[in-house]
Amino acid sequence: MGRKYESIEELRRKKKLLQGEINDLENLLTFKNTKESLSAFTNGLTDQYLQEKVDEDGDEKVVLRKDVIARHLTSEVKDMFINKETAVGIASTALGGNITDSLIKLGITAVVGNYAKKNMKSPNWKKKLLGAAMIYLAPIALKYVRKKLEVYQKNKSVSSLEQLI
Repeated sequence: MGRKYESIEELRRKKKLLQGEINDLENLLTFKNTKESLSAFTNGLTDQYLQEKVDEDGDEKVVLRKDVIARHLTSEVKDMFINKETAVGIASTALGGNITDSLIKLGITAVVGNYAKKNMKSPNWKKKLLGAAMIYLAPIALKYVRKKLEVYQKNKSVSSLEQLI
């Protein structure tokens, strides 16, 4: 069933090699070298974002490379704006506007979140109840309003197209 070996020494060498491989895998799984372990788990995806540094105590630490992350984000945002300037991008901006839509969503979320947070910290139980209700009911209400606005916008764009024809 198994391979026939010529001598016991060959078996011992094979055993030593296998034990070495097992030890390497254990080191990888126990995150003794964090950067190597993450690289193995993500198939090298995190390599460009991580850097090993030695601190004052002589310990090795893995830190994020903020410059690479910032460069990557700015290139993505730049590509998004460049794609917006195409004819399809201009038409979609006129009808919907993803950037404006996203900014409005973020603004509403910040306002509602801050108000709910303020109410949750209040000693008054009615305000706490209002804050909790806002946390749970505000997303539902905003989805309803958004759906109604989309229907209204769709009807308005269709009617304006009908007028043009």
